[in-house]
Amino acid sequence: MAAQNDSTIKRAFDRRSLLLASAGVLAAGCTAAAPQPAPKAAKAPAPFDPGDWQSVRDQFQLTRNTAHFSAFMLASHPAPVRVAIEELRAGLDSFPQQYGMGMQDFERSDKVRRALAGYLGGRPDEIALTDSATMGIGLVYGGLRLKEGDEVVTTDHEFYSTYEALRLRTAATGAKQVTVRVYEDPAKASAAAMAAAVTDAITDRTRVLAMTWVHSSTGVKLPVKAIADAVARINASRDQADRIVLCVDGVHGFAAENSTMADLGCDLFMSSGHKWLFGPRGTGFVWGNAAGWGRVDQVIPSFSMPAFMGWFAAKPPAGPPGQLGTPGGYHSFEHRWALAAAVDFHRSIGLARVAERVRTQADQLKEGLAALRHVRLVTPRAADVSAGIVCCAVDGMEPEAVVKRLGEQGVSAAATPYRESFVRFGPSIVTSPQEVDRAVKAMAGLA
Repeated sequence: MAAQNDSTIKRAFDRRSLLLASAGVLAAGCTAAAPQPAPKAAKAPAPFDPGDWQSVRDQFQLTRNTAHFSAFMLASHPAPVRVAIEELRAGLDSFPQQYGMGMQDFERSDKVRRALAGYLGGRPDEIALTDSATMGIGLVYGGLRLKEGDEVVTTDHEFYSTYEALRLRTAATGAKQVTVRVYEDPAKASAAAMAAAVTDAITDRTRVLAMTWVHSSTGVKLPVKAIADAVARINASRDQADRIVLCVDGVHGFAAENSTMADLGCDLFMSSGHKWLFGPRGTGFVWGNAAGWGRVDQVIPSFSMPAFMGWFAAKPPAGPPGQLGTPGGYHSFEHRWALAAAVDFHRSIGLARVAERVRTQADQLKEGLAALRHVRLVTPRAADVSAGIVCCAVDGMEPEAVVKRLGEQGVSAAATPYRESFVRFGPSIVTSPQEVDRAVKAMAGLA
């Protein structure tokens, strides 16, 4: 009888049923689906030569009288992303039920997963789609399988989202949060010392390491691979249930550095798409390997095919963790689906070229700032412990005052939103070496 019921369920779960179910309109009297409307043509962008940095810059509608050293925080959309969003929005506006629901959502979301997997070096089914890095952080840390007495080790340099997500989870489970300070003077941070500080904090009760790849407060880049290798050695002598999972907020390393998940060696990786990738605003993702996803319980119901199959069969869902880990409900689908266009845009330029462009400008900026007697460079000079973010302090001036003065001279910077605040720059694909010189000149004028 059970086999007959399962067979009936499978026959009922055809394409039309799936479209209707995921749209939330399973009801009597539904008619056959109408043909999918063709999206309206978007305005053609300016000619694009990915080998020409000026052409890359021309793809953005950023104001021309400002050097945008804070553009990495909330992306301006380059032309290919704008076009993709406009086309997808036109389809949704003209016939949302048939253009964006059911299989259309699954297919377009899978296209995004494939694009991200190609960038990250992972598999599409390992990737959950979110609306931000903070959503990903909340999903991962909020779903961690912890019990009373377990320890979660994090650093003293994290952003609010990590602290709060861990506070909520440890309070609910009785686990203990251990906070480690991995450097005193960020300018003098070393990879060996930071890796040692983290691994020295590991005890027999440690089950999770939760940290950030590149600190937005100082620009320091953690030696994630060295930490991952140390964790692997510790895990080799532990039972499966007691092994440590390494979780990384990668939001300021992803698309600024040219690194794959294998290069990092972590188990779970959370990021947004609207920072250094310059992808659609309101997008993000979580990547996880089997060990990582295996320690995280689903927090928000998924609208994936495996989830609906489980519901129809009155069984817990079983399927790819990336699909099950993607929160259900309705999202800004035209932005989510256009994330693939942002990945393609970066890949057309060349991931190594993008990383080199960020690196060379950051080095140029640090060299210029270090030569100013009234400026204290906070971010380390060495490439193994820094990335694109460059932070500094100006003698006798609050960061907000510095940012205001720079803005008056057409240089956009920011003050870091931490207890100890610094002036922060982010050289990227929308800035140039000439604009770096302009920023250094403006900083020199503050003496």
